[in-house]
Amino acid sequence: MKPFKRLLRHIGVIPDGNRRWALAQGLQKQDGYQHGVGPGLDLYKTCLELGVEEMTFYGFTMDNIKRPSIQTRAFKKACVDSVEALKDWDADLLVIENTKSKVFPEELKPYITRTCFGEGKMKVNFLVNYGWEWDLNQAFQKADEQITGSMIDHIASKDISRMELIIRWGGRRRLSGFLPVQSVYSDFYIVDQTWPDYHKNHLYQALEWYQEQDVTLGG
Repeated sequence: MKPFKRLLRHIGVIPDGNRRWALAQGLQKQDGYQHGVGPGLDLYKTCLELGVEEMTFYGFTMDNIKRPSIQTRAFKKACVDSVEALKDWDADLLVIENTKSKVFPEELKPYITRTCFGEGKMKVNFLVNYGWEWDLNQAFQKADEQITGSMIDHIASKDISRMELIIRWGGRRRLSGFLPVQSVYSDFYIVDQTWPDYHKNHLYQALEWYQEQDVTLGG
């Protein structure tokens, strides 16, 4: 395993391009999501070997559910299957989602509080039916209450730490509302290949790039 002088504690993952990959393979758009489950587990295992302490995966957003129902069913199933795949790999899992939503996958309900699989060697967060406004509004809705500490302590994703690096597959240069608080000082690395074409060299290249970044946190 290649050593890195500066190893990240928390990596965010935006696994984009599933539909474009499917069309390029002569498949239907919805077929691409299931092909993203294996890459997610492979990426997790490599980061676990490297000693990364926390990862956050972008599952699907509140805006994504506007897509055709056959696609929403497919990406919901891919999220559930990804969680199931982690059960044998020492993950400390947390699912962040609006549980009041009708699109909430019932299979993920046990994991809205952090759940340890095996030795729980790495924290893994899944954003499922996530919306940045919904996340922040959890704190604003409590503004009239007697709350202590920062408002940030009351957002829906308060149990997720700051990310040092966000890696987005699929070539798009945007965050798409990905954890606006935790990403405020994140470096952002783009992989042009779509998510189902994941290779561990993509991760190594991102980590090598990060070694050269000037991390000041605004100072």
